[in-house]
Amino acid sequence: MLNKFSYRIYYEDTDAGGVVYYANYLKFFERARTDFLRALGISQSDLVNKENLVFVVRKCAIEYVSPAKLDDVLEVSVAIKNISAASILMQQEATKSGVTSSRLEVEIVCVDRVSFKPKKIPQEIKLLFDVR
Repeated sequence: MLNKFSYRIYYEDTDAGGVVYYANYLKFFERARTDFLRALGISQSDLVNKENLVFVVRKCAIEYVSPAKLDDVLEVSVAIKNISAASILMQQEATKSGVTSSRLEVEIVCVDRVSFKPKKIPQEIKLLFDVR
């Protein structure tokens, strides 16, 4: 499964050199993961309030390939690579006009919102991801 979401680069996203500040790519990737969940009908607020669980980033590896600049539109993709009992491995890519700007591999872990101990991902959520 692959989904893409578009985000325009604003002045606040750039550094003194006029390119996207490196840490801001993580914000675009986070927004895309949230929009990905919303597109599947998954509300993170409901997960917290009804299921007592949250998704947290355990680790990530990012590669910067080509700079994005003010007014560029980034297409940010989200793809599920693997799902285990309590974690999801995702591949993400940000492109502008078909050119890769950055790539991210991120492991997301489902945890109890109080103890922050790993918690099984509900089966109904796994089914929405439709990983084959």
